[in-house]
Amino acid sequence: MTLAVAPPPWVEAALCAQTDPDLFHPVKGGSNRAAKAVCARCDVRPDCLAYALGDPTLDSVWGGTTETERRRIRRADAARARKATP
Repeated sequence: MTLAVAPPPWVEAALCAQTDPDLFHPVKGGSNRAAKAVCARCDVRPDCLAYALGDPTLDSVWGGTTETERRRIRRADAARARKATP
């Protein structure tokens, strides 16, 4: 049995939904500039980035960031949270 999970509502407005998906999955060593350029013009980029930050299993470009960039953001957020906790 396969469970289908409905995509978040913002996905319908995402520019990536109107773009070749291969653009967001560059081959190893390939450029992600074109994907990031699409993300930079997208109105739902903040929602997409928040979604991607909440799911560390996602690969490729989401919310204008790569996996590596999202890992850095998560680490920085965790460090800020540790500092803020007395």
